[in-house]
Amino acid sequence: MSQVPTTETTEVTDPVGHVQVVYLGPVAPHWECRMVFGDEEQIQAFVDRIDARLRFLPPHDPQFRRNRERVNRDAERENLLVEWNLGYEEEA
Repeated sequence: MSQVPTTETTEVTDPVGHVQVVYLGPVAPHWECRMVFGDEEQIQAFVDRIDARLRFLPPHDPQFRRNRERVNRDAERENLLVEWNLGYEEEA
């Protein structure tokens, strides 16, 4: 019995929405989410999840990096574009 390799075609589609996540400063809440475009209901549900993950985490907190990756994966699953503004240039 031989296995035939299957080829998966990865279809690139345009994002269905765009959210900007902006760092407000050292006083909680630290983050503001701004909808650029997309379905308002879908974006609001996504923003609620972002808020639950980031509300009390400044960007220098070790937990922030893990939660940011979770937010990015969540956005990827929903085909949303997330733009982060941490108030400084990030290293690549």
